[in-house]
Amino acid sequence: MSGTAEPASRGLPPLHLLLGVLVTAVWGTNFVVIHMGLERAPPIFLATMRFVLSALPAILLIPRPAVPLRRLAAAGFFLGFQFAFLFPGMRLGVSPGLASLVVQMQVFLTIAIAAALLHQPVRRAQIAALAIACGGLVVIAVEGGSSATPIGLALVLSAAASWAVSNYFAATAGRVNMVAFVVWASPFAVPPLLATSLLIEGPSAFGSALLSGDAIVWAVVAWQAYANTVFGYGSWNWLLSRHPASQVAPLALMVPIFGLASSALILGEPIEGWKLAAGALVLGGLALNQLVVRRPVAQKLPD
Repeated sequence: MSGTAEPASRGLPPLHLLLGVLVTAVWGTNFVVIHMGLERAPPIFLATMRFVLSALPAILLIPRPAVPLRRLAAAGFFLGFQFAFLFPGMRLGVSPGLASLVVQMQVFLTIAIAAALLHQPVRRAQIAALAIACGGLVVIAVEGGSSATPIGLALVLSAAASWAVSNYFAATAGRVNMVAFVVWASPFAVPPLLATSLLIEGPSAFGSALLSGDAIVWAVVAWQAYANTVFGYGSWNWLLSRHPASQVAPLALMVPIFGLASSALILGEPIEGWKLAAGALVLGGLALNQLVVRRPVAQKLPD
């Protein structure tokens, strides 16, 4: 990625892999947190306040990274609209567990963008690994019943596309402080989100939520801002800036596993046998992908 990524053949070091898994655990459990917030506040209002807190007060304390403003603006815009699509999609009929699944289409979109624009190699065995993991996603989607509406699914898929584009801008930023990158990108998400909230939800709804939000609403906003955005995307973008997307992006397939588990523990969602089978497929695909990227690529000797 602009000369900054490690060779594709090395795979993720153990500590980097552990960091990626921790991020996916935070993101997976986040869908239950979002569900709690959407029961009490308008969805785009929640997205707007998430990025206000992501920027303040941290932007006053953390120096701006050595990244052009236009790149920060692009990353912040698409990162913000990920949640402008995701939150309404969940409110319009996509359950937390299924939302955590559908949004992982960003994995395939991220790898496709990296292959097309950054010329990052994708092995056939990696495609097979992703196909196995995708089989788990298909099982969940088919067996999930009617827990998602067409408009809700369309919005969540739009969120996945926004996430993938944001990944591209972060991945090509180079080896900069990625927490600073996320903090300084966050203000660029606020104006379009605020305008969308005022247009769709109305000034009165925004003002009422701002003034009368209870402790749970603000706890949800704080979790979104600091755990998910500053830590989650800061760490994720740090990994993307150092490794090919084909190694990092598939880790996000673990998000629905954590999403389903936390939904079962906190919201009482039952875990049937087909969910366990789907989880085994997803984790099996991830394991195969990690084995593939650790194998050295045969190098052609010069003539």
